[in-house]
Amino acid sequence: MSGSKTPLSPHLQVYRLPLVALVSISHRMCGVINGIGYAIFIIFLLSIASGTEFYSISHIIISSIYAKILMSMWVFSFYLHLSNGIRHLAWDFGYGFSGKSPLISSLLVLSSAVLLTFFTVLLYFGI
Repeated sequence: MSGSKTPLSPHLQVYRLPLVALVSISHRMCGVINGIGYAIFIIFLLSIASGTEFYSISHIIISSIYAKILMSMWVFSFYLHLSNGIRHLAWDFGYGFSGKSPLISSLLVLSSAVLLTFFTVLLYFGI
């Protein structure tokens, strides 16, 4: 081994991950975030079934601006995970690996998640 202080293999301090890898990593993170969001949604449904006292408390919490922001982020996470899941399904059948197709599909996944989130939030919150 030479006296060079450069790393022998690329690592995250030197190597910048491509967009395809970042979208793939975000797919896994969104899966975890969606699981947490579903658990919170189930707690909200349980508060509805528990009576007016619990529902009024959860309604106050869920109608706050912070909850609306978190719900918007959860909707984005859902759509990103859904769009990326469709892309992975196409990959499972062997489509989309040649040339710039992975980069284009990554951009498609991101743009569809942003657009679907925008229209859902616009429809739900009536902004």
